[in-house]
Amino acid sequence: MDKTYSPHSIEQRWYNLWEENGYFIARDGVDAENLPGAGSAAPKTDGESYCIMIPPPNVTGSLHMGHAFQDTIMDALIRYHRMKGYSTLWQAGTDHAGIATQMVVERLCNAEGKTRHDYGREAFVDRVWQWKEESGGMITRQLRRMGSSIDWSRERFTMDQGMSEAVQEVFIRLYEEGLIYRGKRLVNWDPVLHTAVSDLEVLSEEENGSMWHIRYPLSNGQGHLIVATTRPETLLGDAAVAIHSGDERYKHLIGEFLQLPLTGRRIPIIADDYVDPEFGTGCVKITPAHDFNDYEVWTRHRDGTALQNQPHGGLINIMTSNASLADHELIPVQYRGLDRFEARKRIVADLEAGGLLEKIADHKLMVPRGDRTGAVIEPFLTDQWYVRVEPLAKPAIEAVENGDIKFVPDNWKNTYFEWMRNIQDWCISRQIWWGHRIPAWYDDQGNIYVGRSEQAIRERHHLPAECSLRQDEDVLDTWFSSALWPFSTLGWPQETPELARHYPTSVLVTGFDIIFFWVARMIMMGLKFRGDVPFREVYIHGLVRDAEGQKMSKSKGNVLDPIDLIDGIDLESLVEKRISGMMQPHLAKKIEQATRKQFPAGIPSFGTDALRFTFASLASTGRDIRFDLARTEGYRNFCNKLWNAARFVLMNTEEDAGSKAITGTEGQGHGLPEAPCRLTQVDRWIVARLNQVIQATTAAIDHYRFDLAAQSLYEFIWNEFCDWYLELAKISLQADDAALQRGARRTLLTVLETALRLAHPIIPFITEEIWQRVAPLAGAKGDTIMLQPYPIADPAQIDEQAVAEINWVMNFVLGVRRIRGEMNIAPGKPLPVLLQNGSAQDLEILNNNRIYLEKMGRLESLRWLRDDEPAPESAIALVGELKILIPMAGLIDKEAELARLDKEIQKIVKDLPRIEGKLNNPAFADKAPAEVIAKEKQKLTELQSLLKNLEEQQRRIRSLA
Repeated sequence: MDKTYSPHSIEQRWYNLWEENGYFIARDGVDAENLPGAGSAAPKTDGESYCIMIPPPNVTGSLHMGHAFQDTIMDALIRYHRMKGYSTLWQAGTDHAGIATQMVVERLCNAEGKTRHDYGREAFVDRVWQWKEESGGMITRQLRRMGSSIDWSRERFTMDQGMSEAVQEVFIRLYEEGLIYRGKRLVNWDPVLHTAVSDLEVLSEEENGSMWHIRYPLSNGQGHLIVATTRPETLLGDAAVAIHSGDERYKHLIGEFLQLPLTGRRIPIIADDYVDPEFGTGCVKITPAHDFNDYEVWTRHRDGTALQNQPHGGLINIMTSNASLADHELIPVQYRGLDRFEARKRIVADLEAGGLLEKIADHKLMVPRGDRTGAVIEPFLTDQWYVRVEPLAKPAIEAVENGDIKFVPDNWKNTYFEWMRNIQDWCISRQIWWGHRIPAWYDDQGNIYVGRSEQAIRERHHLPAECSLRQDEDVLDTWFSSALWPFSTLGWPQETPELARHYPTSVLVTGFDIIFFWVARMIMMGLKFRGDVPFREVYIHGLVRDAEGQKMSKSKGNVLDPIDLIDGIDLESLVEKRISGMMQPHLAKKIEQATRKQFPAGIPSFGTDALRFTFASLASTGRDIRFDLARTEGYRNFCNKLWNAARFVLMNTEEDAGSKAITGTEGQGHGLPEAPCRLTQVDRWIVARLNQVIQATTAAIDHYRFDLAAQSLYEFIWNEFCDWYLELAKISLQADDAALQRGARRTLLTVLETALRLAHPIIPFITEEIWQRVAPLAGAKGDTIMLQPYPIADPAQIDEQAVAEINWVMNFVLGVRRIRGEMNIAPGKPLPVLLQNGSAQDLEILNNNRIYLEKMGRLESLRWLRDDEPAPESAIALVGELKILIPMAGLIDKEAELARLDKEIQKIVKDLPRIEGKLNNPAFADKAPAEVIAKEKQKLTELQSLLKNLEEQQRRIRSLA
């Protein structure tokens, strides 16, 4: 092995070999015999299926931290179950990302001085396909960099032929059952894209705005009501003003009419409990065609006489698809054709001129903007296609209630239930060109025909050739095709072997933010079209945030690219990357300064394994994941530690004294050929701990506690194997007893080879590289670690006595080392040790392990005090009731040590008032982020504790003669 651990030199090489040899391919039935890597080391071909469907990333996208985190979890599960003998399938694929992809290609067209309309629909779609083939694979290449053992041979795309057939089949069946319909309802409308968008594509952030208080005169001339609004231009579409039925100020006015400002139209005063009497004036304008809450109020009152007598029943759409005011008979001529914000200015000016503007107040409000255009989203009344979801929701709710689907953590099922029990019909149409075109045609009379093609429709409905048909221009919402993902990727509507083998899938790994948009819809569609749930479990992970708990966003300048963490990036490249293509150029300087301050030397290369281990360590059951680069650096050190430990093992086991390769021996399994091995209590301890760690790690992964699995692996490999066992094993390796040496070598190989398999699902590259060197010596056979069996704990090897005894030894040595550190005694200086208050058991353990205590503690002598023998002034450590005494006389320079301690104490005494003052300062305590305050409090606590310890050391040294 190379002297230095270099992830770049091994990672890409191993991934290519894994993929080229077909190790990622699901091994189903007899076909497994013909796959590379199959054989005795491969999973059993009749193993139970374990399948995960990758949440299909957008074909336009690149890997972000959320993807990398999620894919680490999925890959760990897949590798773990593959090694457990399951027939594993991690289904690959990408989403066509209708709006995002169309925007990318439209920008390319714009750069040529053209629009998509210059191309025409068919040519433009061809252009999108061309872009997809040339540039759409970036994210799949990045997934490979993350070590994702995806079955690339089965890669799917939501617009490929098989997927398109599934989408069309589902649409037609739902339409024929009356579960898909076309209707006019309110949607989120992006006036730049000219299409409806889902709630997930709307970002609402608090912005500074205004609240306009407008006088609405009573029609009887007896005064007015004051109505407050943040969108005064929409008053032209008002259908009513609502008050709370119990509001004593206004209840006598229910049923009266108001004169709608600037229009002369009369609108009724209605009562509805939606109104909060305590908010604003307690009077709310109802504009049902331009506000979702108002639409619900209108729905409750539309059958009443007051609204029935309103034009269009009160449902008045005053805007066009461009978010300008429509050429509508109810809109005064002077406002028609104006952009909504220009119309706002004109209307406010006219209200003020007419004495109808009571006041304008500053107001913070949540403004909905399109996530891709930044345009303010407009609630818009338009004809769209909808899925009638209530009949589909009922069995989907029952599937979770009865345990057919389990959420992990369990509390997320409540979020699911809340939405499903209040579910609204799903708008599935989008006004763009890229996507699955809706299989519906219209004749000149507006009749709708749904079918697989125009020809099929003509034949089914006996339509003559002279009957003109035109296909619907809209495409389906991307979420419609991805709702079919668990079964469409397996070949449905055909009954394929893959479908029979892998459906239902095992687990869905996803974020809580798409429980509504994707998880719920997959459950509904899976039950509807397969009669079974799409997955047995849903593991909901948190969202990755920065170290301060802030959401990662370009505008904040805190976005991290996982590939940059793997490869490293210099400061100038990082700055350029963060400020390029920003939607808010004015923030560029601020982000550049923050980046230079945070990463003055750029980001170092950590490698994939260190990044994956970081993600695993953060995968708890919490909602948010705070990502700190310091942890990644720590896990890079962990990988380096494992590498160096492997080099030590290999150097001590690759050859015996006669330069013969060490091989397994019958009855022994490891060690020198045909020679007995003698195991020490230390050997039995590390094997026992290994089996305990196997139990803990297996249980953690089975319960999706990857943080606990990572913690268990880290503590065992770093602390117990590397820091303790390797040092303790040196004593056996250097002994004159050849059987003792062979026992240590055998244990070194056994533990390391097993630990590599144990850690492989989380850190696949370094474990493969080391395993290839260790496996032949350890008697393991096979071409790759990823097809080796996952370790199974052997309770018979958990020697509790050995564990207790070596824990005693470690605590003894740690006590001595702590005294050295506290008293500033040189690490190499031999120490005389006195013992007091020990039990017979302590004496027995000490006698059994004296060599380890003397070597590891660097002891000059070790003596028990007689019961009547007074102890000299000593530093004391405890192991249970046993006192470890180290006489101080002659070990330290008393005056020099007191001077050193005094210097440290004075520094802390100087720092404490500054921190205490900051925390007691209201300007800091009230305004600083909670994370910053918490750090200052932690710093204060640590300094106070350190001061107490230093003063205690000072007291003890002064007492020395």
